Amino acid sequence: MKITHTDIYRFSIPMEPFTIATGTMDHAQNVFIRVHTDAGFYGVGECSAFPMIVGETQDTCLVMAKEFAKLWRGQDALNIEERLQQLHDFTAHNSTIKSAFDMALYDIAAKNAGLPLYQYWGGARRKVESDITIGIASPEVMAQKAIQFKNSDAGILKVKLGKNATEDVERIKQIREAVGNDLKIRVDANQGWSFDAAVFALQSLEEYNIEFCEQPMRTWYDDRLPELMTLSPVKIMADESVYDHHDARMQINSGSCDYINIKLAKSGGMFEAKKIHDLAASLHIPCMMGGMLESRIALSAKLHFVYAHPNMQFYDMDTCMLGHLEDPAIGGVTYDGYFLNIDDTPGTGADADDEYLNKCEKIIV
Repeated sequence: MKITHTDIYRFSIPMEPFTIATGTMDHAQNVFIRVHTDAGFYGVGECSAFPMIVGETQDTCLVMAKEFAKLWRGQDALNIEERLQQLHDFTAHNSTIKSAFDMALYDIAAKNAGLPLYQYWGGARRKVESDITIGIASPEVMAQKAIQFKNSDAGILKVKLGKNATEDVERIKQIREAVGNDLKIRVDANQGWSFDAAVFALQSLEEYNIEFCEQPMRTWYDDRLPELMTLSPVKIMADESVYDHHDARMQINSGSCDYINIKLAKSGGMFEAKKIHDLAASLHIPCMMGGMLESRIALSAKLHFVYAHPNMQFYDMDTCMLGHLEDPAIGGVTYDGYFLNIDDTPGTGADADDEYLNKCEKIIV
């Protein structure tokens, strides 16, 4: 099956401002692609640039997308490993835009097989409940937000921290007092703490029954994570410290994490995400499906991945609920409260609304 051409869209989604330790976003810097084939159907892919984390912007993704599309013209869409290796041979890194092309290939493969993607992988449906994220604000504002989420039947709160360790402890104190002990609380410092601040914060948070803490320190302190693990009463999840399965191997073998957060925008897509998952599963390290600010298009691919990979045991799949002011997707994932579902449409089951695309900058390669 030959690739004929690729449609590339600047896929900006306005959203309410959302703050984490590394910055504030007021729109999702996404790119959407359709990889067309001579079989008469196309595969869709979406990525969400988060420059403060991955170092890519929407503009850099668009530039690289044009280069990738040129490489793939006339190539076999069903040889996924070979197509992805072409991208890696052409350029290092650029994992965000690579993930959109990876996603499109898997959509094509599953459509060609006439199967939803999770069945193409041999997976099965299961219950998937996402957390809901509280961005950084004053302790009082964050506690009030937590009450709103509790009243909407949320079961798991993910709380962004990392600005100031003392204030962060106060944030969690007020949130726990506001919602009681029924809700799970997990925290994400987004690399915001120093080693000493991380020790202080994690030891101070022990009394508030925290499920785990994501990425407490900058990756350049990874050598100190084993020491932090011995001092922390809160379990630690690696996020920015793990881009690929080699990172995962080093983190696990050095005793640097209890869990791993897998994000397609970090791994370059599902091909590498599966390698991380399988390695972690073999070493009994549970994983979480995370994300940037994707729409329901990429979210659909992520749910299929979760269904097919049983070591995905935590779900941070609330990106579409974090203030997206428009929904550009048709088909795909639906929310039942905080639980995710999808039908058995072949492929990922999601696409972009053509009316929405008509408003977007388009490139054909």
